[in-house]
Parts: sequence; C-alpha cells; structure tokens
Amino acid sequence: MTFEFENVPAATIEAAAQFVEVHPKCSVLHTTQNRLREKTFLSNNGFPVTPFRHISSLDDLYPATTEFGFPCVLKTAGFGYDGKGQSKIDQPNDIESAFAAMSGSQAILEAFVDFQKEVSVVCARGADGEFVHYGVIENVHRNHILDLSFAPGSVSAAVRDDAAEITRNIAETFGYVGTMCVEFFLTQDDRLLVNEIAPRPHNSGHLTFGPCVTSQFEQQVRAVCGLPLGSTEFYKPAAMANLLGDLWESGEPNWIAALSKPNVQLHIYGKSAPRNGRKMGHITATADSAKEASKLVRSARNSLTQTG
Repeated sequence: MTFEFENVPAATIEAAAQFVEVHPKCSVLHTTQNRLREKTFLSNNGFPVTPFRHISSLDDLYPATTEFGFPCVLKTAGFGYDGKGQSKIDQPNDIESAFAAMSGSQAILEAFVDFQKEVSVVCARGADGEFVHYGVIENVHRNHILDLSFAPGSVSAAVRDDAAEITRNIAETFGYVGTMCVEFFLTQDDRLLVNEIAPRPHNSGHLTFGPCVTSQFEQQVRAVCGLPLGSTEFYKPAAMANLLGDLWESGEPNWIAALSKPNVQLHIYGKSAPRNGRKMGHITATADSAKEASKLVRSARNSLTQTG
C-alpha cells in the first residue's frame, strides 16, 4: 500500500501498516506533513536549512523577527502547499496581521532566503537501498504555484552532485521506500538549502512521464512492490508547464492548437470542475535543449487560449 498525498492522516497509515506493508512508512509521513517536524528532522541530521523558530504566540514571534530581521516568512506548521498558510513579514507593522492569519495554528518563522533559483531532485529508493534520481530539475513558480519545470536544470556540476548527495542522504536517513522529491533553494553564492520534502511523486517530476525511460510514477510502483528500479535516462531535455483552472475562464481550451506542435504531450487529470489556481493538467515537451523545450511548452500552453 502507498499514498500520493501528504494530507492523509498519519494515524490512517499507521493503522493500515498493521495489516499490510505501507511505503513510505508512517514515521516519514508524520515528519514531512508538518513543517516544524520536517525542519527539526533536517536540522538535527545536519542537512542545510534556512534558520527557523517555532512560533506559538506573539511573544515567540516578536523576538524571532528581531533575530532574523526583515523580511522573514511565517508559515503554518501543518497542511501547507502551493503557498498556502504563508505570510511574508516585511516590517514590524506586519507582525500582528501575519500572526492573526495563522488562525491559532502552530507556526514556524523562517529567515528570508535571497535565492537565485528553486530546484528539485526527484528520486526513488528501494527497500534494498537501491537509489536512482533524475538529476537537478529547475523550477519556476508563479503566485507560489509551480508554473514550469525543466531538465536538466542550469546549475554547476558541483551543485548537481551536491543536490543528489543530499537527497540520497535524506532518503537513507528516513529508510525511505518509494519516490520522493527534495525541493531546494539555491542561494546567490551557490549553496543549497532544503526547502521541503515531498514523500511521493512530485509536480516537478511530471516531466519524467514520457520524456524518460521510467517515469517517477513507475518508480513508485517498482519501489513499493520490491521490483528493481528503472532507468532515469531522459530521451531528450524536457520541460513541463502546469495547466491551471484559469485557462477555462473563456471556455474549453483549444486542445487542437496545443497538440499541433511537435514533441508536445498533453495530460489532463479528469478533475470535475476548473477553478482559478487549481492544477487541472500539464503539458510536456522535448527538444535539443532545456531552454528550447521550455520555450516550446510555453508556446503550447499559450495556444490553449487562441480562438479560431
């Protein structure tokens, strides 16, 4: 048994594990579905993270903002994704409103990271310790939601190797089985900071479905079933663009226009109703370079709103 969403209650996974093998295990889910537990796990095991503090009251928040300076970011400890549950604090006058936005939830305050880009490493690990990864994937966000991913990411060989090694060490520390993604900030001086861990196939890894010999989804099945892991080789550089519900504002998107472009694949998730900001599908494209693939996939997405 496995799962593909962190917001499954950890107690459900723990109960299921009494009857059948569950991967990833309950302790991994329990850690990663809460920012405070996740950051504490990473920090205690020597992984690079931005400085953070546990916030449960304004009496915690005021001195923490003094320590970190402005800007800084207040985040709910639990159940946050796609930018939900986050407030940027730019000045002292923002402190009380940011705390009120937490609605009484436990929170963490993080020092602001002046990063040059966001990258991720999607990997898979088997119960026997076999480990594979898809290299560094570069990610572009819009309104805190992943907009575009491309591979290989434009990073140095040293950053690429460091990102893979950190990801491997996190998986081994967890005793992880399945597909996992580690999201990083890459700072202006080329240091990697772990932002989040996703204990499942990840949105940035959707570009492995088609352009790769073995997709992240197949790796999940292979890993949890005790099968050998597959090749992570890309046939060609690839890019993925998310399709949000906003594209339906003027009616059904022009699928024919997008699919008329070469080396483009369309994936629709079958969700019942489009809403602004809701991920409804994605487009992947391959080309001779990641830059060309990114240009192609953006062009294909833009064509969805063409008429005639």
